[in-house]
Amino acid sequence: MSFTVSIQTQDFDVSQELASLRACDARVGAVCSFLGTVRERNDGSSVASMELEHYPGMTEKSIAAMMDEAKTRFDIFAARVIHRVGLLHPEDQIVFVAVTSAHRGESFKACEFLMDYLKTQAPFWKKEVTPEGARWVDARVSDDQALARWGIKASNSATP
Repeated sequence: MSFTVSIQTQDFDVSQELASLRACDARVGAVCSFLGTVRERNDGSSVASMELEHYPGMTEKSIAAMMDEAKTRFDIFAARVIHRVGLLHPEDQIVFVAVTSAHRGESFKACEFLMDYLKTQAPFWKKEVTPEGARWVDARVSDDQALARWGIKASNSATP
């Protein structure tokens, strides 16, 4: 079993991460993953860049606790979360979440749970640069609603 978190500035290779996650585990029958990238538009404005900041140590600890919660909720074997920080541009990879399990149902649910949790609870601060200037990006109401279906209440959204 491997449950690992990386917060990093450098890009990552999705194929290599998936191969590493399922290596040497013949129990694995399903691998589900999510890859988030920087969009060129958000809330009606073009996005030139996005800068992500975090609290080193606290962020990793928060995500590790989230993975512990996923282990108790779902029958999964391993998970990998990579989140980039620093200056990113449209099309750059931001976040990667992958989960292994014996069957797809548990793997899909665990991957979605981890992503919903990351969107609302992980301590990242995101600032976009648009033609109108720089602005902080908050969680959305829809992100809080996605987390609520797992029985976790969050109210940190500022935009619909």
